[in-house]
Amino acid sequence: MKSRYTWQYLPQPRAALVTELAEKCQLAPAVVRLLINRGLTDQTTIEKFLNPGVDQLHDPLLLFDMQKAVDRIRQAIEANQLITVYGDYDADGVTSTSIMLETLESLGANVNIYIPDRFNEGYGPHESSFKQLLDAGTQLIVTVDNGISGNAPIAYAQAQGVDVIVTDHHELPPELPPAFAIVHPRHPQGHYPFGDLSGVGVAFKVARALLEETAVDSFDLAAIGTIGDLVSLTDENRALVSLGLQQLQQSTRPGITALCEVAGIEQAKIDEQSIGFAIAPRLNALGRLGDAKDGVKLLTTFDPDEATELAKFVQTQNERRQQYVKDIAATAMEMAQTPENQQRQTLVLTHADWHEGVLGIVASRIVEATGKPTLVLTEREDHTYKGSGRSVQAFNLFNALDQYRDLMISFGGHHMAAGLAITADNLAALSAGLEAQADAVDLRHQAHDALKIDLQLPVPEVTTDFLQACQQLAPFGTDNPAPQIAVTPEKVTDVRAIGADKAHLKFKLTAANANLDVIAFQKGQYAEDLTAADQVTVVGELGENVWQGRRTLQLQLTDFATSGIEIIDKRTTHLTRHLFQYTATYVFFSAKLQQQLSSYLPADATAVSAHESFNVVGDTLVLVDLPTDLAALTTLLQAHQQEYDKLISFFYMAHPVYLAGMPTRAEFSRLFKFTTTHRGINLRTQLTTLANYLHLKKELLIFMIQVFSELGFVKIVDGVMDGVAQPAKADLQSAASYQQRQQQMTAEQVLVYSNYQELKNWLNAHIVPDEGAKSNVS
Repeated sequence: MKSRYTWQYLPQPRAALVTELAEKCQLAPAVVRLLINRGLTDQTTIEKFLNPGVDQLHDPLLLFDMQKAVDRIRQAIEANQLITVYGDYDADGVTSTSIMLETLESLGANVNIYIPDRFNEGYGPHESSFKQLLDAGTQLIVTVDNGISGNAPIAYAQAQGVDVIVTDHHELPPELPPAFAIVHPRHPQGHYPFGDLSGVGVAFKVARALLEETAVDSFDLAAIGTIGDLVSLTDENRALVSLGLQQLQQSTRPGITALCEVAGIEQAKIDEQSIGFAIAPRLNALGRLGDAKDGVKLLTTFDPDEATELAKFVQTQNERRQQYVKDIAATAMEMAQTPENQQRQTLVLTHADWHEGVLGIVASRIVEATGKPTLVLTEREDHTYKGSGRSVQAFNLFNALDQYRDLMISFGGHHMAAGLAITADNLAALSAGLEAQADAVDLRHQAHDALKIDLQLPVPEVTTDFLQACQQLAPFGTDNPAPQIAVTPEKVTDVRAIGADKAHLKFKLTAANANLDVIAFQKGQYAEDLTAADQVTVVGELGENVWQGRRTLQLQLTDFATSGIEIIDKRTTHLTRHLFQYTATYVFFSAKLQQQLSSYLPADATAVSAHESFNVVGDTLVLVDLPTDLAALTTLLQAHQQEYDKLISFFYMAHPVYLAGMPTRAEFSRLFKFTTTHRGINLRTQLTTLANYLHLKKELLIFMIQVFSELGFVKIVDGVMDGVAQPAKADLQSAASYQQRQQQMTAEQVLVYSNYQELKNWLNAHIVPDEGAKSNVS
């Protein structure tokens, strides 16, 4: 089975440099190799990287317009002007809003917050929202995690005499808004040394400038937003997150404690994964399904009881979000697998009543499963469609959609993601346009997304000590990913699908008396492939699994590949429709059986006769029924061995003979003697009586009579059998039916009455007898 990604093994650094830095920095050589491949090649930069601290945070006044923004905010505080913090509904926006709110309150400001509704307003400033705020008395608006593209609403507010201070980190538009001040790490007139701050990172900088000291109480929220927004975890972001994680582990915020409780997180052990996979998704769920202001309340409350109630509500919303994702993703995946969509390079999946707030997550799932750029859209009451898209590295989704901007009501995004709204009339044109853009970049033949592999290790070297050494590079995230370790075991054992819907996979890698547990999320469907593979290479992130207080090493799978043709044993004595679930080429040796089962095949499958020329469609070959002899099967396997990667055997037999065996010479002799002394035997009416008389099974007797008929020992006319007087001598084994039965018995013995390993060995030996099984590891 081919890997999902294109694997890129990182180069091995010079041994001399590794040894030198290992000695100077007192680090394990494996860790030094990881650091060098991250561009850290001298002692000073390595020590700075491994010891992030407050001293690595840049001066906030280096940000363009920062002093101007601080002066205006202080002026508003002194004049008791109502300041509105205008936030966003994701984890970055919620934490940005919380930091700005707490900072302004600590300075005695008259302040409130506003977060737009995801569904009725959408992201960023809106003129109607600004008008509502101005009517309510707002005299200064400070945006956090948004605003850089809000030209018209900001122009409106400024024209009404209300200043707007934009603090944002998103992509800069061609024309900046006419705000009073714009604080942005990549401002075209600025020279800030680090451009990858998140929205909460910029808010933290404003807070630090206002307080004229490090906003130490805000490190925890800054870490949540920074990790949640997937910005680069290098430079000062690394320091912010490191300091924030330390603070979170001992945080006295009631909201953090309550969140950890409902999420099942041990607060003292919070790390970047706890935030990325538990805390941030729960905060995001609020904005996806309802009002994100509850997230701000949760993070800023001092009331433990209120925090507990809010955390329970957050958990409920997150569970709703998970169910929406599960249900919609299941439907969307069925749509993605239709014959029409399987032929497409891009996917546009639409449905009425899909929840708009989770469509980006669903699109990501479909891309992960299919490798195809995907739009997932819901039909709204006004019969327009709105939703999200996700892509792959080889296809710039923003550029592709931008070619058809005039078809859409609204549209925005970047290389890997987009959001859009479109009328029903234009949907087909957009779908065709995406395919045209895929053709333009030859997407079908582009390489899969790259996966950089840091180290190749044998199972015995993947140890707790190695994990602890790697943890020195944490916190991990964008631009500082957790090391990807490739492991090729001697054996894969204990393969099993787990979870209520068997969606996940667990197995063990074994070599030299050492074992390593592997967990593979959303990979339950590959249990057969792993079991069938001759050799497997697994790539993943090393971590720990904690169960009932016991910690064990565990590799979280990112990708895997198998070498050799996978042989999957599905041998059966009863062909059911469920067996025909594979997108495959189904080979029939019996034309009658092929006709009978034609309705069982999926729409995207192909049925072929083993006795005719054919090409394998897809990479999977299914052998439905038993061949008449092994030579016929060998010829077929070798003729097509370059066309399939997976071989599935049903080997159904309508009339098995192996267990009944071949009649003995004594049994043949009894029948022969009978035919010489009895004439006019009506086989239609007397066959059972004759079988009982000769102490033979009826099926065996029929075969023996056929042999005698072929050899001229008996004649059968209109179902009446007579012996032939003084027939010519003939060897029983010369009869065609005798030889056919021998061949069928041999085929059944080898292909049906063998264990899995014996069957696998025989098939491998006869697929490519001189060259070995082909490799399909990418």
